Amino acid sequence: VELVESGGGLVQTGDSLRLSCAASGPTFSARAMGWFRQAPGKDREFVASISWNGGSTHYSDSVKGRFTISRDNPQKTVYLQMVSLLPDDTAVYYCAGAARVGAGVFDAMSDFISWGQGTQVTVSS
Repeated sequence: VELVESGGGLVQTGDSLRLSCAASGPTFSARAMGWFRQAPGKDREFVASISWNGGSTHYSDSVKGRFTISRDNPQKTVYLQMVSLLPDDTAVYYCAGAARVGAGVFDAMSDFISWGQGTQVTVSS
């Protein structure tokens, strides 16, 4: 699965953004997908993941209640809707495809095999 993120930008505290991840490849709809982020000087961290059919989602505590992950399998796209953005949300956001097909949601980088190039999100105070 090849992944291309878009939708990042510069926003102010409290604003919203929607990130998109366009996928190619025949197995997209069979795999869980996730979003990770990496701030300057920090390790890449889990943000959210969604099961192959969208029936299950999982969020990090830092974004729960503010971010929503969703997917459109016919369009081969995963979304991350972000509201009430904070300066601490500033990072490069990466889309990721799970290593194995089937059920489940995951939050470890080792569970994902496909990665996009990232899209920058900057939240000013």
